[in-house]
Amino acid sequence: MPTLDSVAPSQAINTLSSRGHDALVRVVKAHLGVTFPAIALTVVQGGAVRFNGAWGWLDPETTSSPTQPDTLFDLASLSKLFTTTAFLTLVSEERVRLDDPLVSIVPEFGASGPRPLDGGQDPHSKAMLPIPDDARGQVADPALVTFFHLLTHTSGLAPWRALYEAAGPPPPPPDEPDPLGRETRWARLLDALCRASFVGQPGDGIVRYSDLGLMLLGEATSRLHGTPGALDAAIAARALEPLVLRSVTFNPLQHGRSRATIAPTEDDPGWRGRRCWGEVHDENACGAGGVTGHAGLFGTARDVAALGQAWLAGDPRLGIAPALLRAATHQQAQTDVMRRGLGWMLKAPLDSSAGDLFSPNSYGHTGFTGTSLWIDPERALIVACLANRVYPGRARPGIEAFRRAVHDTLVQAVEAL
Repeated sequence: MPTLDSVAPSQAINTLSSRGHDALVRVVKAHLGVTFPAIALTVVQGGAVRFNGAWGWLDPETTSSPTQPDTLFDLASLSKLFTTTAFLTLVSEERVRLDDPLVSIVPEFGASGPRPLDGGQDPHSKAMLPIPDDARGQVADPALVTFFHLLTHTSGLAPWRALYEAAGPPPPPPDEPDPLGRETRWARLLDALCRASFVGQPGDGIVRYSDLGLMLLGEATSRLHGTPGALDAAIAARALEPLVLRSVTFNPLQHGRSRATIAPTEDDPGWRGRRCWGEVHDENACGAGGVTGHAGLFGTARDVAALGQAWLAGDPRLGIAPALLRAATHQQAQTDVMRRGLGWMLKAPLDSSAGDLFSPNSYGHTGFTGTSLWIDPERALIVACLANRVYPGRARPGIEAFRRAVHDTLVQAVEAL
């Protein structure tokens, strides 16, 4: 039976039963060309690769470029898992503690002193949201934010803000030189990030999923690693190289990857004036030069599954202490149905993107572009599903229904083996 170590990302594999494979194909084809034009999927169970394959087209209008198992997808928020992995190696090396304040590593975050609370900003309309009555007149002290708060999304930071507007004008296409440069872009964005208002109190226990928190965690990771402002170097040294994840990279066109091997995402006429293809979809990550802690990585389904397998197996190549691995994948904070470990999303009791059949102690993450990684430790089951659901527009429905259906179908398929 093939294992991930013996499987090349381009290798098509199917060891599901004919009935299980047929059920999987039915779910995919119900959404292919509707919810997304391209999808790649890797399924590992008990250490064996049960499926590695792809469907659809990178160019749905001409259908001349079929999706391949080794197509690179914009991983979106799955990037957070790589940032988390790199940071937790630093905790394991005792270079930093979870309860250390962020300002001990990124002191400029606290330079403003206490900041006012506001209602945040809508990521789609970009409109500022109203301030809740119980937040009016309150201030939050940035010096109280710890790394534990960032990892559990309990920092009080807003989910999203249009920080890219402070980074500079829209960048040129990713295969052209940027006259502003990544260092300048990130410095400007970080300055805006370090002055952004809070929407809640640090450590109030309320889970508010925040891209901003992982952007700050990424900056702290780069400084602790000894490469300030170069998170890509820290993630490469602490996650990608130890696990031999050769496909995973920021800014793929700048690292020798061909656009023909990358799934395009959304058309962006309003800001960039082009379809995103080989550049990160997320505006804040793009405005910062393509390298941030919350988004920016591209990779194959096989290599995303390999990260999941390493976490499931407690692979020593991760360089994370066993107790910390366990803590990261078990509940550290909960608000309503949102359950968080350290960097990891835990399966919600209702309407989880992992479906109904993954065990209650499953953990994973999703990405806005249509990506997901879910791990069921009871079944030793890993599902890495990469799609470009934002290609027809970010408001297109269907991705959550697809995610639930494909995970339920795969549980049934592997249990029938």
